[in-house]
Amino acid sequence: MAVGIFDSGLGGLTVLNSAQTRLPEVDFLYYADSAHAPYGVRDAEDIYNLTRNAVQDLWSRGCDLVILACNTASAAALRRMQEEGVPQGKRVLGVFVPLIEALTERQWGDNSPPREVAVKHVALFATPATVASRAFQRELAFRAIGVDVEAQACGGVVDAIEDGDMILAEALVRSHVDALKRKMPQPQAAILGCTHYPLMAEAFQAALGPDVQVFSQGDLVAESLADYLQRHPDMLGGGEAGYLTTGNPQKVSDRATQFLRRQITFKAA
Repeated sequence: MAVGIFDSGLGGLTVLNSAQTRLPEVDFLYYADSAHAPYGVRDAEDIYNLTRNAVQDLWSRGCDLVILACNTASAAALRRMQEEGVPQGKRVLGVFVPLIEALTERQWGDNSPPREVAVKHVALFATPATVASRAFQRELAFRAIGVDVEAQACGGVVDAIEDGDMILAEALVRSHVDALKRKMPQPQAAILGCTHYPLMAEAFQAALGPDVQVFSQGDLVAESLADYLQRHPDMLGGGEAGYLTTGNPQKVSDRATQFLRRQITFKAA
């Protein structure tokens, strides 16, 4: 029995790695749409269609529950997929929920009016598509008031990570943090709003400084998933565990092995 984890490329491996550590008894089927990565520079309609097709493929392979381990897909496609209807017995969840739960210190099921929270100045680093969607700000506004969010579109970072050019990725991170600080000189917290970015967490922290709390999604999503599966054990689904890609399996396997520092073997989706 497997839970599906979807990402446009390799970034979702940060979520998968945390989920496997937190839930060693659960099998996962990871699906990377590498042939169409990165999603962050695509328009919303394109992102929606690609995401829907991938999720339907995972459902057809026996994954009753699919996690969109991709902020861009969560921002541009999740709400529309849920509104248009999900097949009976299937679920698709995004990665914003655990992040906002942590930032606002309130559970997702808490439907009380928005209230003030401790953190007032938040830096959001995300792909251009996620920034353009304003999905994070919209979801945050349902739960918190008085929070100033300054978003920085981090063009090029995902491409550099997918290409394995970490020197370029670090340089881009420093550049984007500098740009953000010109707009918000003293953020209290920073959201790494793309699942690729935890691979550069040290670079973000170094550029932001030690006083800024950096929220990274892997562990938060894993803990939220553990809670969800405890409440919905029937969502473990069926099918086989493993790794699928729409791209070149050998190339994607090599990159994934480099990122996670353990052997990862992808098959053609």
